[in-house]
Amino acid sequence: MVRSGINVIQHQFHRMVANHKALLLHEAEKITGFMRLLMKPRNTQAKWTKEERKLLKMHLKHLSYYVPALVIFVMPFGSLLIPLLAEILDRRKALRRPGDGLGAPRSDTATLEP
Repeated sequence: MVRSGINVIQHQFHRMVANHKALLLHEAEKITGFMRLLMKPRNTQAKWTKEERKLLKMHLKHLSYYVPALVIFVMPFGSLLIPLLAEILDRRKALRRPGDGLGAPRSDTATLEP
């Protein structure tokens, strides 16, 4: 029963953010480092620190002026929904696996030997 309630909330939230996704991405790109910070757990499987959570909430408060639906993140316990926002805004189809990070060599490029 609780699980179905969570699914309903998740669906409604997803629909609400999806309606404003283009505007949200446009405004988020203007904030230096916001998308990288938002996607940190999805890209590196590392958790946000307390300082990073504060910074995310500050950026989301700023973004809520453009997309009023984001005011939910500024409310008490709104930070619990931030991973869901990252999931909705992620442009990839699948999560990165450990080892696929920025430091991993790409297989589609040839390496030059000295």
